[in-house]
This record gives sequence, structure tokens and C-alpha cells, in this order.
Amino acid sequence: MKVAFDHQIFTLQSYGGLSRYQSILANELFKNNIDVKVFTGLHQNKYISNLPSDIVNGRYIKQYPPKTKKLFYLVNHCISQTQIKFWQPDIIQETYYSVFPKINNNSIRVVTAADMIHELFQSHFSKNDKTAKRKRESFNRADHIFSISNHTKNDLVELYGINESKISVVHLGVDIKRFQQQNSIKLDVNPPYILYVGDRGGYKNFDRFIKACGQSKIIKNNIKILAFGGGAFSDGESLAIRNLGFKGNSVMQVGGDDETLAYLYANAICFVYPSLYEGFGLPPLEAMASGCPVVSSNTSSMPEVINQAGEFFDPSETEEICHAIEKVIISEERRKELIELGFKNVSLFSWDNTVSKTLEIYKGLIGNK
Repeated sequence: MKVAFDHQIFTLQSYGGLSRYQSILANELFKNNIDVKVFTGLHQNKYISNLPSDIVNGRYIKQYPPKTKKLFYLVNHCISQTQIKFWQPDIIQETYYSVFPKINNNSIRVVTAADMIHELFQSHFSKNDKTAKRKRESFNRADHIFSISNHTKNDLVELYGINESKISVVHLGVDIKRFQQQNSIKLDVNPPYILYVGDRGGYKNFDRFIKACGQSKIIKNNIKILAFGGGAFSDGESLAIRNLGFKGNSVMQVGGDDETLAYLYANAICFVYPSLYEGFGLPPLEAMASGCPVVSSNTSSMPEVINQAGEFFDPSETEEICHAIEKVIISEERRKELIELGFKNVSLFSWDNTVSKTLEIYKGLIGNK
């Protein structure tokens, strides 16, 4: 079996969840003795360096010149499509939602549906954003669609009218060993702290999370809040934090790599995931792998991924968010229970399971060709 990954997400992202997922999937397939090629073109992605050099067909560029990403996308499309046609794979894994027509060949095309954020939260994006249109074209073009959760599959059927037989659910995997290895990290923050991870705007619901924490005397007087990633706080965020009565460095933003993040998960009193919507949601599983209690929104895919291993809340209600966090931070018994449930739950989301299911679907598609 020959499987080709196209350039798209590796052109668009230096870092990011989708490019990380595609690179890990390619590597794990290679470890399972699948003939894999990743056709990156002139890419800027950091994860590609983790792949065996003999499966990468492309070249790393530290940074595209200003305002040239669209040009590189077009160039990489032409390069990778020509190379893929010459290689003649059985499966072409489209790594994002291409705006350009495919070069016709006999390969089976698959694409992964990560979420329906652009469709369900249109007001959070520019009117000129064409992602939803490109997704529709990609889904129509693909021979088969991988959905990363049952919730996203249901959204695909409801929003796009896609036949269920064209969609297979394959949950993402989490690198459990990576998040179980915590090295000593020097940071300007000491426990106890509540951990938040990722972007903070819009549907990520960081504003309600901070308001909820601001309602709790227990949190404000005794526990710090640490926001990992997402860039430095904006002026508006900093003002909102001060207006809620947080003092000094009680609310901090930090960045770093996976090693830093694993350390922060392992030493947090709890991890809070207040998002209004997620197609899957890896951070709760990363927290579980690190032995960190999870407190989470009860919407979209979260109950499917977290199962019983989290303290849930309605993300639209700040009082409910506050109550759920307090319930966990004041009870050592509840934290221990969530940690134990988390270890059991995260074992269901290994990369071995993801690759095994992916290969099963590939073989079925090739057999039905």
C-alpha cells in the first residue's frame, strides 16, 4: 500500500494541531511498514523534521517572505500534485481543504474533517473567509472522509447533507509517553495554579472562564491562573483581569514546548477547558496523561472524548464554571478520583488505535475500488 500526504497544512502552518496530527499519522503509518511519502514542497513546518528523511519529498524554508504564502501555496500545489501523480499512490491524504482542482489519477482521495467551527461560528471570522466553501468542495471531491469524532460526523451529515456511509470516525491519538515524562523546568510560577491551554478568543470562552474565577474568593486569594500559549495577553484582556480584582502576577501567560506543557499539566491543581465547541479536543487527554484533574465544558465532543474522567459544567454559565472548579480544587479526594479515571480514559486514545483504525479503512477503500 502506498499512501501520499499532500503539501497543504505543511505550507499553511509552522506549528499547529492539524499539521502535528498529519505528521504523526504519516510517521506511525511508516512504522507499520506502509510505503509513505509526504510531499511538502517548499514548506515551513517544524514537525516535518521529526519524520524520517526518506519519506519527505520537499525542502524546509525557515520563513516565507512577507505576503508570499499564497504564492508558495500555489507553487507547492503544482509541485506536489505532479510528484504525487508520478508516484501513483493507492491513497492520497489531503491534509487540508484545497482551493485548487486535483490532477486526475486513479488514487483514492481522503480528507479529515476536524470541526465545523467556521460553519457554526461564522460571526467569529471575516466575511472574506472562504474556509467553509473550500471545505464543501473538498468533501465533495473526496472519496471518503475521516471524522475525528462522532459529534463532528453528525455535524457533517446535518450541515452538508453527506451520506453517513462516506464518513468514518477515527479518534485522534495522544502521545501518552510524551506527557508522562516531566522534566525539571524553571518557571516564574509555583503551585498551586489552575491551567488553561491554547487560544483564548471567541468560542474558546476564556473571558467567561476568567469571570468565573473572579467570582471565587478561594481562587482569587489562594490559587494562580496560568494561561499556556495563545500569545501575550492583549490590552483588553489585561484590563479585564485587573477589573476583576486579580492582583499582581496571579494571572499569567507563558509559552513553551511540549516538555514545558507536560510539566505544567503535572503540577497544576487542575486543568480547565471552557470551550463552547471542539471537534475533538486534545488538551484534556494530554492533561489526563500527565496526571492532571480535568474540569471541562459539557458541549460538543467533550463528553465523547473525556467520558467520565472530568468534572463538567455548562460553559455559558459563569456560576456553574466557578462551582465546578471549586468542587475540584477544594477536594483532594475528587482530584485523586479524576486522575485515576483520566489514566484509564486516555489509554483508549493511543496512536496505535488511531493507526489501526486508519489502516482498516484504507484497506477497505482499496478493496472496494
